[in-house]
Amino acid sequence: MAPERICILIENESTLGPVFSIDPERCGHAIARRSGWAERIEVIFSTDLDRFHATIGMADALIGWRFPHRDLINLAPRLRWIHLTGAGVEHLAPFDWLPPGVAVTNNRGVHAPKCEEFVAMVLLFLANQLPALWANQLQARWSPRYTRSIAGRRAAVVGVGSMGGAAAFACRRLGLDVVGVRRSGGSHSAVRAMYAANQLKQALDGADFVIVSTPLTKSTRHLIGAQEIACLAPGAALINIARGGVVDNQALSAALDSGHLSGAWLDVFEHEPLPAEAMEWRMTNTVITPHCSSDDAEAYIPRTLELILDNVERLVAGHPLVAQVDPVLEY
Repeated sequence: MAPERICILIENESTLGPVFSIDPERCGHAIARRSGWAERIEVIFSTDLDRFHATIGMADALIGWRFPHRDLINLAPRLRWIHLTGAGVEHLAPFDWLPPGVAVTNNRGVHAPKCEEFVAMVLLFLANQLPALWANQLQARWSPRYTRSIAGRRAAVVGVGSMGGAAAFACRRLGLDVVGVRRSGGSHSAVRAMYAANQLKQALDGADFVIVSTPLTKSTRHLIGAQEIACLAPGAALINIARGGVVDNQALSAALDSGHLSGAWLDVFEHEPLPAEAMEWRMTNTVITPHCSSDDAEAYIPRTLELILDNVERLVAGHPLVAQVDPVLEY
């Protein structure tokens, strides 16, 4: 019997830029490194849906980020698997459109190495109150701010998944006491004490830093609000690498204005690109980065392709896919 062939449709989105584009050359190199697979995989490339409708009917797998998902049940009779080239999946929720028997995976794990570097940088930046010092520089104001070492202080990681785990490792390497929050409450090697979701305030109590890395779902919208921020130690700092909607920015702004929080670093927002009139631009002692904290300019697509090809082998072998999205939990 001839080995099973897999047809993969890769749907690229030009507005996302080359960092997130899977091109034929890099895809070909990744497949060639796997012995015996070059003849078993047919790859179709589409950009901005230019070949989507003409080819989705023959695809066993769809790789992409945005596509006409509600039409798939009629357009893609052979489809068995969808891989999303990012981590968050809230733009596709609820998953009532998902055809029966089709698995969904995401890029969980691809961001982790860059995320660990980024969080380490941000922690040191905020621990030394550089947002305030930077603001003073812009106003030619000489006003020393003396801070203590970061080692021994406490960090709470809210959402200890792949990125949250990387953040926890960054905290531990800097000598922080790390506590975490995850839905299961299960342990993690970089976290001293893990709390379940219903113990969020207990985990935040007295923390000097909170790193928000939980998915955005119906249950996590505005998960970090005024009451949760009030649990943090006076002068604490907040880092959001999750999704903008997880943090109540009105409460965050009030805590920054009052001095209860000494600083914040925001990489994600409810509306992106962030509009010029958005309140985040005017928050006190806040650094804004345009959703680029964990996306490695060189390694993102190679790591993505390795994850995809690992799952191709699993799909053919009938094994469970890695990085599966639970349609009920929406992550």
